This record gives sequence, C-alpha cells and structure tokens, in this order.
Amino acid sequence: MTQDAAYHPAGAPTGASARRAPAPVEAAAPAGDSGRMRRVVVASSLGAVFEAYDLVLYGPMAAIIARTFFSGLDEAYAYVFALLSAAVSYLARPFGGLIFGRLGDLAGRKYAFLLTIVVMGGSTVLIGLLPCYAAVGIASPILLMSLRFVQGLAFGGEFGGAVTYIAEHASARNRGLATSAVGITMACGLILAILVVLACETLLGKAAFEAWGWRIPFLLSAVLMLVSVYMRLRLQESPLFLRMRSGGGLAKRPVREALGQWRYLRTGLLVLFGAVAGQSVATATGAYPIYLLMLNLKIDPFLLHYTILGYSTGLVACLIAAGWLSDRVGRKPVMLAGFIGTALVALPVFQAVTHRAHPALETAMAAHPVVVAADPAGCSRQFDPLGLAPFRTPCDVARRAVAKLGIPYETRAVEAGAPAQVLVGAAAVAAFDGRGMDKAAFDAGNAAFGRSLAAALSEAGYPARADPARTDVPALIGLLVLLNAFVALASAPLAAWMIELVPTRIRSTVLSLAYNLGGLFGGFFPAIAFSAFTATGSLYAGLWYATAVLAVSAAVAALFLPETRGRPLDAVA
Repeated sequence: MTQDAAYHPAGAPTGASARRAPAPVEAAAPAGDSGRMRRVVVASSLGAVFEAYDLVLYGPMAAIIARTFFSGLDEAYAYVFALLSAAVSYLARPFGGLIFGRLGDLAGRKYAFLLTIVVMGGSTVLIGLLPCYAAVGIASPILLMSLRFVQGLAFGGEFGGAVTYIAEHASARNRGLATSAVGITMACGLILAILVVLACETLLGKAAFEAWGWRIPFLLSAVLMLVSVYMRLRLQESPLFLRMRSGGGLAKRPVREALGQWRYLRTGLLVLFGAVAGQSVATATGAYPIYLLMLNLKIDPFLLHYTILGYSTGLVACLIAAGWLSDRVGRKPVMLAGFIGTALVALPVFQAVTHRAHPALETAMAAHPVVVAADPAGCSRQFDPLGLAPFRTPCDVARRAVAKLGIPYETRAVEAGAPAQVLVGAAAVAAFDGRGMDKAAFDAGNAAFGRSLAAALSEAGYPARADPARTDVPALIGLLVLLNAFVALASAPLAAWMIELVPTRIRSTVLSLAYNLGGLFGGFFPAIAFSAFTATGSLYAGLWYATAVLAVSAAVAALFLPETRGRPLDAVA
C-alpha cells in the first residue's frame, strides 16, 4: 500500500477497483470558511500579476526593449532577441519547478510560494534599474537575460505552489473555479499593467516614456510584491499538507519519486502532452496578436494598449465562466473544446485582425504584391530562433529586409546564377551578396538596400505605419475576445485537472515540472512565428506550429486522460 493510501476516506476502494469506481464527491466548505477561502485565493493568485506584467511589458514594449538592450544588433536581430528575452524565462521555469516544487513537497506550500514571490518581484524591479546598451555595452543584454532567467526560476515554482495551495483548501464542487483564479488574476494584471503604461505615456509623453519612462511599470511592481508578501505571511499552511506531515507521509525524495516510479512518470507525461502543452500554446496564440499588431501591422501604440485593455477585460469574464463550467460538466470536455476551438478560429481571427488594423496594407498587397525572386539554392530556411546565423546570401538579404519592414511576400524561383531581386509591382530592387564582407561593409550594404526597398514600397502605396483613423479598435477587441474565449476554455480547468490527477505527497513537484516543461511549447511561439514569417513571407505561417501542438494535445487528452471532476484530493494515490 502506498503512503497516500493512509489518507483515503474510510471504505474507499484501492488499486484497480479504485480506478473503476466513481470517485466520491467532497463536501462543500462550510459557509463560515468563505472569508478564509477568499484570502487564500487572493493571496495565492497575486503572483500571477507579475507574470501578467511581464507579458504586457514584453509585448507592446518589445520595440523599446529591443532599442534599449539590443541596439548593438541589426534591427531584425534586435527584435528576435527581444522576443527571446521573454522566452529565456521559459527555459528557466522547469529548473524553478524542480527547486520550488520540491521545496513545496518537503517544507510546505506556503513557504515555497512565499519565496517565489520575493525572488520574482525583486528581479522585476531590478530590470527597471538596468543600464542600457549605450551605457555599458554587451553587459546590458547579459544582465537582462540573467534577470529574465531568475524570473523564470521563480515563475517555475509560483504556479504549482499557488494552485496547489488553493486546491487543497477548496471543496471539490468549486475547485475548477477556485484554481482558475490564478489565470483570472493574470488577466486582471494585464488590465492593471496596461493602465499603468497608458498613465505613464499620457503623463510623460511618448518621447520621455520611450527614453526612460518605460522603467516605471517595472519599478511599481515592488508595490505588488510587498502587498503579496504581507498577505501570504498571514496564511496558514495547507490542511492536506499538515495532515500528511503529521501522519509521516511526506515524500523524502519527491523528485526521484515523481520521475522514478512509472505510474507517476506516466501521469506526468500524459498531463504534459495532453493538457499543459496545448494550454501553453493556446495562451501564446491568444496573446500573439499583440506582437502582430505592433511589429507587422504597426498600429498606433495608444490604440494597441486600448485594444489589450479591452480584450483583457473580456478574458477575465471568459475565464470565470470557463472555471465555473468545468465544475459543472467536467475538466476534460471544457479543455478539449478550448484546444479544438483555438486551432479552428486562430487563422480567420488573425486574418480579420490584419484587415481591421491595417486595411491599407491589404490594399497595397492586392495591387502590388511583393515577390522575392531568387535562386532557391541560395535561400536558407531562415529558422534561427537564437539569432546566430549569418544570412548573407542575396536571397537571405532580400527576405530579411522585407520581413524587417513587416511586409508579407511571396518567393519565386529563378534560374541558377540569376540575381536576387525584390519585385514591388513593376519596380525591382536588386539584392547584394554579403558573403565575404566585413561587418561594417555588410551593415552599410544592408542599410542602403533597406532604404531602396522602403522607397519602392512607398512608391507602390505601402504605408510605413497603420493609419490610426482607419484602425477599428472595437472590432479588434471583439476578434481577440472571440479567440481568447477558446483560450479561456483551454486554460481555466488546467490547474484543477492536474491537481486531481496527482497525489498529495508529490503534487507540488509534479505540477511544477509538467506545467513548466509544457510552457516551453508556448514560450517559444513568438520567436518561432517571427522566424516562420521571415522564412515564408506569410504573417500566419507560425500558426501551423500552434495547430499541430493543439491537435496532439487534444488527441492525447481524449484518448488517455480521465475525467476527474469531484475527485477528493486525498483519494489520489
């Protein structure tokens, strides 16, 4: 008998019969506990505000981050590295999950997520104090990446600790809604962060905000950290953890137990590929229009912020509804609907976003399509998420220059030896061969080629930026709410579903590992999508990756993961 079996309700079946028998439903929490439960949910969920801050500040402010910390690079590389500075935290999260998840199973849920909030908040504040590239050179991006990695470590332990703590206080009848509070708080954090950014831009002006005012939202996160620490210090330890500890049932080596026993490893792998990977990619897909609107469609920053503010408000409502629904019909059907729905509506929503945000671009594309005509033998795949490949052939120079301007294009093969050109309507701009050039000569050639290309595009009617008067913000908000309604279905039940599949003794470890490894699938989506656009010329090429991951997760979940609604947590062995 496992040590968790000691915590089964009296008369509960064990072994194979337990898997066949319907799980008993826990009683609802006493009404007098409602105030305590609210404190538990609010204090545990505040950490998600930092992640929401992070998402917002590395979305609309990616251009500022690129200019501030990566100004020594070519502009296209700077954007990729700005996106990668966000992805670096995803690389660190599995390690954070190991560290803080293990701590949560050994020392307690409260102490683990109290520590994560301090580490996370401190790192966010320090980012607001970092010197720029012009002041300290290469040390600036190195420090930024280092702090992003530390943030990732804290994020890695934050989610697992917070949702485990909430779930172990909540009754089975409202566990889906209670644990969805972490996602709901993140959406509220998006709203708060946008309001702070808008206030700073309005009070300081665009020039001052881009020069130094962008640091203020990072520094203000110190207030959120102090409030969260104060609230978490007042919390008591999880009752299930205390019962486990008093009965001598704590796992002595939770990581080894989680990874070394096949039944737990199998559950972790199924959760990873059948739930977390799909949820992570769905969330990234719902957020990627921020990058599309900023980098490719180039809408007015103020309009972008209002768009994010509007759809974030809708997302809050959708998450609440999805969490409530998962407590009524089950975790599995709600998440499957989210995976399938996100995959189906993403492409038409992205296309409609382009039309509503920048109709002049669509008009120019229809009248004078951009074509890169080059020998296919000289065209690389352009997939370079680390930004290290040289890309100096004429074909690569041409494609990267067009992509840097955010313009979709087609590729046309020409015979071997023919010069590479960018065709804009009747105009042709010849690309140069950068192989063998030193950096200074190559940079000068790139700059000259970029100017010639920009002039040809302007002559053909391609606007440099979206016209604010023609950007339909209400329609953009509606489209993003539609997409994120499915994202909410894929996200809100995740925590409850994972928790109900994993035993108490190793719950924090397994949750943190699975959640943060799965987060890699979504964490690199922006960089993958940008590289896919550069390689193909299609604004939507990266959606093939998202669709593939969502399809795999839906299949694994449908075939191998059970429904768990109503399952008592202390009956999970």
